[in-house]
Amino acid sequence: MTHEPTGLQLTLVRGGATAVITEVAASLRAFSVGGVDVVQQYPEHTAPPFASGIILVPWPNRTDGGRWTLDGATQQLDITEPAKNNAIHGLLRFVGYRVVEQYGAAVTLAASVFPQHGYPFHLETTVRYELVDGGLEVTQTVHNVSEAAAPVGLGAHPFLTVGDVDTDDLTLTLHASTYVAVDARLIPTAELPVDGTPYDLRAGRRIRDLELDTAYTDLAPVDGVVATLTAPDGRTVSLAQDDNHPYAQAFIARSYPKADGPGTAVALEPMTAAPDALNSGRGLRWVEPGATWSVGWGIRYAGFNEGE
Repeated sequence: MTHEPTGLQLTLVRGGATAVITEVAASLRAFSVGGVDVVQQYPEHTAPPFASGIILVPWPNRTDGGRWTLDGATQQLDITEPAKNNAIHGLLRFVGYRVVEQYGAAVTLAASVFPQHGYPFHLETTVRYELVDGGLEVTQTVHNVSEAAAPVGLGAHPFLTVGDVDTDDLTLTLHASTYVAVDARLIPTAELPVDGTPYDLRAGRRIRDLELDTAYTDLAPVDGVVATLTAPDGRTVSLAQDDNHPYAQAFIARSYPKADGPGTAVALEPMTAAPDALNSGRGLRWVEPGATWSVGWGIRYAGFNEGE
C-alpha cells in the first residue's frame, strides 16, 4: 500500500538508464542516465508540480471557459484552471491508472474516461513506456467504446533537462515555422509565422533569454526530433514525436520546486491537437465507435556517460 500523492512508483531499468512512472496520471516522475537527470524529477511525496510528466487525455492544453459545442448543444466541462477560467489538461490528471503489464524496461498502464460534465463519451486508454537505446519511447492508445464518434486530443507534459547543468545555460532549439498567439488567458487568437519574432527557435536560443508558454505548429522534425535542449558541453536531450503530433508546446516555469529552492524548468510537450481544439477543431481526431487510435512520442539523449 502507498500513501504517496501519485500512488505506486513503477521503476524501469535498462543499462544505466532508470525511469519512474507513477500510478496517478501515468506521470513520468523521473528519468536519469548514468545518474544524471534527463527529465526534471519531483519528490514522490508531492503532487506533480506544473503537471510535471503527466499524460493528457482527451485533450491537451486548455479549453476556453470549459465550453465547446457538440451537435449544436453547449457542453460545459468542469473548470480546472480557475485563475484563467479554463478546463486544462484533460480528464485523467488525478486518476489512478492500473498496471496492465510490466517487465524490467517497460510498463503499460490503462485508465478509463467515463462520460461526465462536458464530455459525454466513454474511452478506454493505455500508455506504454519503454526504455530503449538512447531514450524512452511512449505509446498512447485510445479505444472508443461509446456509441458515437468521440473528439480526442492527446498529449503529455514532460519537463526535460540536463540535470548537472544550470537550466538557464541550456539552449533550446525547436523546429517549427509557426507559433500560436494567445490572449491573457492563454487561449489561441491566431497562428503566425515565427520569422522575425522572439518565438523563432530554429537556430537555438538560451533558456535564460526566453519566456515561453507557447504552442508551435508547421513542425519540421529532424529524424523525428522536434525540440532539443543542448548543454554547453554538447550533451542533448530531445523530444521526438510521430506524424500524429502536428503541435508541440514549449513552457518555461521559473518557479519549479527543486531541491535547492524554486528554479527554472522547461516542459516540451507533444500534442496531437492545438490548444482549445474542442472549439477550433485544429488537430482534433474524431475516433469512431469501436475504433482504436495509437500515437507515439519519446525522449532521446546523446553524449551521456550511461555507466551501469
